[in-house]
Amino acid sequence: MVDLALLVLRVVLGVIFVAHGAQKLFGSFGGPGLKGTAGFFGQLGIRPAYPMAVAVGVVEFFGGLLAALGLLTPVAAVGIILVMVVAILTVHLRNGFFNQNGGYEFNLALIGIALALLLAGAGSYSLDAALGLFW
Repeated sequence: MVDLALLVLRVVLGVIFVAHGAQKLFGSFGGPGLKGTAGFFGQLGIRPAYPMAVAVGVVEFFGGLLAALGLLTPVAAVGIILVMVVAILTVHLRNGFFNQNGGYEFNLALIGIALALLLAGAGSYSLDAALGLFW
């Protein structure tokens, strides 16, 4: 049952991050695309804005894909955790805890899922297990 639970966590986390990364990279799902993401990052004082938009989009999209597949899961988890910590510090912390007010509640939940996968591994139903990677 634990392996099934890890699969569920990986797929849920992966879908969320693939979707958010696609918004940033490609403008999918009503997202801003790279130009819009870079503009937002510039407003936040994040420099250089465009390369950082690319980096965050890549980490989210491919980190989500790797997490869902259970491939290089620790790498994906660390990338996702780092992106969410930066999002909390630059955008959400000042808005308090609750997501309805733009707070960090959702980001914290995503960090918790990624941290659980980092600590537990991807489980038996993963490419990491099939390829004998990690634990």
